[in-house]
Amino acid sequence: MLDVVACGELLIDFTPMPHPEPGKMAYEQNPGGAVANVLAALSRFHKKTAFLGAVGNDAFGRFLKQTLMDLEIGTDGLVLTDAALTTLAFVHIDASGERSFSFARNPGADTQLREADIDEEMIAQARLFHFGSLSLTHEPARSATWKAVDIAKRHKLLVSFDPNIRESLWPDMEQAKAMALHGIRQADIVKLSEEELELLAPASGLAEATEWLMETCRHQAIFVTRGKAGCYFRTEKEQGMVPGYAVDAVDTTGAGDAFLGGLLYQVLEAKQPLRSMDNDTLTRMVRFANAAGALTTTRTGAIPALPALADVERFVAENRI
Repeated sequence: MLDVVACGELLIDFTPMPHPEPGKMAYEQNPGGAVANVLAALSRFHKKTAFLGAVGNDAFGRFLKQTLMDLEIGTDGLVLTDAALTTLAFVHIDASGERSFSFARNPGADTQLREADIDEEMIAQARLFHFGSLSLTHEPARSATWKAVDIAKRHKLLVSFDPNIRESLWPDMEQAKAMALHGIRQADIVKLSEEELELLAPASGLAEATEWLMETCRHQAIFVTRGKAGCYFRTEKEQGMVPGYAVDAVDTTGAGDAFLGGLLYQVLEAKQPLRSMDNDTLTRMVRFANAAGALTTTRTGAIPALPALADVERFVAENRI
């Protein structure tokens, strides 16, 4: 029995590091990829997880496979392909710790997952299925992802989706919006950034835009991350804003993924479905997720920076907001 199966990208983040010589930049190799980051966070929280995706049959790909194995994330669904090299993301961090990316992905191995690679038995034994939009940018991974989603829905798993839109990876933004909205319609739980909400919803403002999404897509819950400002949540009956935690951020890479990992951990631990939770329960869940995201920003890298369960619980207990 698995808690979570996720389908999507696993790649190398090259994170900038100080260099002693002026005019030179050093980069540290770190495992990353939003979907893989979410599984890594859940693994740190002692949930049993498995990954569906592709990396290159190269040194980077083998490093990534070993990373998943070290985290005790199932790798039976990980394909090492000769069709393309492992995808690389070069991280750029500004003075406030906010990051942007440059990708080496033309094509990248993560786009080479095929429908035949999708293991129905693996998905069927899980409680929750998670996916994002990076595996929807190109075929054959797009069709493979939709197949995995269909299997999850047929077996009545909870489905979560994070658009995680990276404009430079899409042929055009109209296609990105169409794929993201289709993904949102498949999901019970949607996590997206405030900027993505503005892009995807015709209404303006958090309340109006999330109301439109709820009416259009009939989710159990929507969570809108707002960086340092925290998170806005909405279910059919409840809505609220949970402030973020003030920390000394050095790198925001993976913060949203850590948030989502923390949130899904709370969902899996809960004794009731999201749609029936009261405001206080939802607020406690988001507070935990906010803490997971905040702690991740205090270290560099994505997966290496993810906190342990005890660290998040201690942080929440010591920082009342």
